[in-house]
Amino acid sequence: MMIAINSVNRQRIKLVLIFVIFSAPIITAWGMVEWRIGVPEQITAHGSPAEQLPLLEHWPVETVSKTDVGEDQWTLAFDCSVKCAERRDILWRMHRALGREAHRLARLSIGGGGQALPGEQLARWEGKPTWRKVNSVWLIDPQGRPALSFPASVPVADILDDTQHLFKVNAR
Repeated sequence: MMIAINSVNRQRIKLVLIFVIFSAPIITAWGMVEWRIGVPEQITAHGSPAEQLPLLEHWPVETVSKTDVGEDQWTLAFDCSVKCAERRDILWRMHRALGREAHRLARLSIGGGGQALPGEQLARWEGKPTWRKVNSVWLIDPQGRPALSFPASVPVADILDDTQHLFKVNAR
């Protein structure tokens, strides 16, 4: 026994199919969000926002050596109190790894001693601010506002990744 599909039933089937086709993505997206299925666990920033830090000009530091810092340059400030020579060298290599964008970054080594590496300023802490953490790295925007803070445990490759991302989204 065959069921005859008349014109009215055919139109109803088309309407149901159109409803299913257009509602399936919404139902799928809701399920992905609700049950966390198929949602990538991608990390976009390795550093934490440095909202609580004062502007760079208000930091308790005394500049020892000066280099020219342009108006549109970001600053990579780092506390150089432990393994200073090694830390300065690895951050200098990270700076070089920026390639064509290296001119957009200046480095500020706070603490330690020795000669300044190319593109680096040397400074000393005048006090011990409460927000300072040993061997931390701070990425500061051209206006002097701290953008990201990296604890000593963050690999330099992750600092480089975040710096490149900020340069990409903050094109001149």
